[in-house]
Amino acid sequence: MDRTRFFVRVAAIYALIGAFMGSHMAGGGGLQLSAIHAHILVVGWLSLFAFGVYYRVFSIPKDSKLATAHVWTSFFGVFGLTVGMWLYYTQPLPGLSTFNTIFFIVGGTVLLIAFVLFAIMTFVHGKQISENA
Repeated sequence: MDRTRFFVRVAAIYALIGAFMGSHMAGGGGLQLSAIHAHILVVGWLSLFAFGVYYRVFSIPKDSKLATAHVWTSFFGVFGLTVGMWLYYTQPLPGLSTFNTIFFIVGGTVLLIAFVLFAIMTFVHGKQISENA
């Protein structure tokens, strides 16, 4: 899998969703979804794009299990956090408030794990991160 291409493409989808939400909120005059909009743009668009740039700029081994874990926890964590946040704040289906809360918490936790893995990776693969590389 090309991690850079994957992250950039997924980030572009989140950018479109976030921009659409922002346009919709501006046009409709309601800011009820602003926290969700902001998280979609920050963790969905900016963080995933930054991770894609990271994998492009630094030579992280293709067979790195740490990098693989980072990619998938990032993907599922962003999805879980943003969709979970939407479910939690909008409660679109009556009677599922416990499910919505758990979905939100699990998504956020998986995303937090992704950021921890990223921090660890910068130390484990630190030799590749240099101005002299």
